[in-house]
This record gives sequence, structure tokens and C-alpha cells, in this order.
Amino acid sequence: MAGHSHWKNIKRKKAVIDARRGQAWSKVARLIMIAARRGANPDDNLALRFAMDKARTVNMPNDTIEKAVKKGSGELGGQNFESVLYEGYGPGGVAILADALTDNRHRTAGEIRMIFDKHGGAIGTANSVGWMFTKKGVIAIEKSKIDEDKLMEIVLEAGAEDVQTSEDGYEVTTTLHDFEKVRQALTAAKIEMVQADVMMIPSQTVSVSGDHADKLQKIVEGLEANDDVQNVYTNAEVAE
Repeated sequence: MAGHSHWKNIKRKKAVIDARRGQAWSKVARLIMIAARRGANPDDNLALRFAMDKARTVNMPNDTIEKAVKKGSGELGGQNFESVLYEGYGPGGVAILADALTDNRHRTAGEIRMIFDKHGGAIGTANSVGWMFTKKGVIAIEKSKIDEDKLMEIVLEAGAEDVQTSEDGYEVTTTLHDFEKVRQALTAAKIEMVQADVMMIPSQTVSVSGDHADKLQKIVEGLEANDDVQNVYTNAEVAE
């Protein structure tokens, strides 16, 4: 983790979500439906609570959230979505993961392959690059919201692994197990978070620039624009 900040990606992704509000709602609704299969009560279903929190960050109306929960729990009829992780390589040997929720594996696989092929990438086999990534909690906080020493005290006591400081703000990293405890500790302290999400973090990074960076950006943007893709992760360190 050391030295690898996700602030640039967080700000870019927020801009994409703001520009595609309707698509963002559709993607989060799928996430809620998948999670609600394990129970419609977010107090007993942590995955559903995460999904509902994510829906609120994109300003999804409460009645739309409730409808998605009912569809997922079987109270209302709905499509059957399944989770699929697509793995591949980008220009310069960059590892790419695309986390998707789809009701048609064959359609989605064809669309994902086309995006990779169009911009100089290649689809990989299962775990061809997945082994490089670990699921972690990542929480981003603006510097103006809290003093660094106070933040360290709160999150480390709650079980955070690491806190990084950059010109953009603070980035708190947790294990998957401790993510909710750290998030709740910040919520209890009334600390506003720019992002609090579970992400796939690479164990090693690859530096890319120039033409490789441009093509990689087109792959990532193409994947993010796909209706079935929830999240895209890479191990790229892109030069300014």
C-alpha cells in the first residue's frame, strides 16, 4: 500500500458517477438485489447495508432503494443477476479486474472482450491476475474534516491497518474484517467521508505513461461505461 494513493481514482470515479447518475442508480440497484437475497434486513445483512450506503452516496431515492431490496428478497419479481469477475491485461502489462453483475454471462463476456481487444488489451483466464489483488476497506477523508493526529487515534483504535496523507487528504486502509468497525467509528465521531468502500488493492504496481496510459484509460472508461460492470481495478501507477 505504501506510496500508492487512490485519491486520483476516487475523484475521477466520482465525476463519472455524477455524469451518469441514471446508470449509477441502475448498477447500485443490482448490487442491492444481489445482497438482499441473503435477507432484507440491513441490520442482519452487512452486504445489504454496504449496498444501501453506496446507493445513498449516489443520491438514490429511498423508495427506489426499498424497491430494489424487495426485488432481491423475492417480495417483488425481478431479474436474476449473478456476480462475475473478469480478468485481463492492459497495455504495458497492467493487470485489470472488472467486477460485474449480469443476467447474461455470454453477452457480458463478449462485450468485455471487445473493450479489451479494441484498445490493445487481452482477456485472461480465471486468477490470471486476480492473485495480485487483496480485498481491503478504503476510506477517504478530506484534510479539512479532521486533524491528522485525531484521525489516527480514532481509526487505529478501531482496527485500521494504515493511514496515508497526501495533498488531497487522508486515506485509511483496513482489512475486510475491520472495515465496518472503522467506518462506524468515524461515523460516531461525525467525520464526513468522501468514500468508504471495499476495493481490490494490488500487491504490486506497474508504471505506465504515454500511449500505454492513454489506451489503459480507454479500457477502464469503456468497462466503467458498461451497464453490467460494477467496479474496475488496475495495478497501474499512471504518470502525470
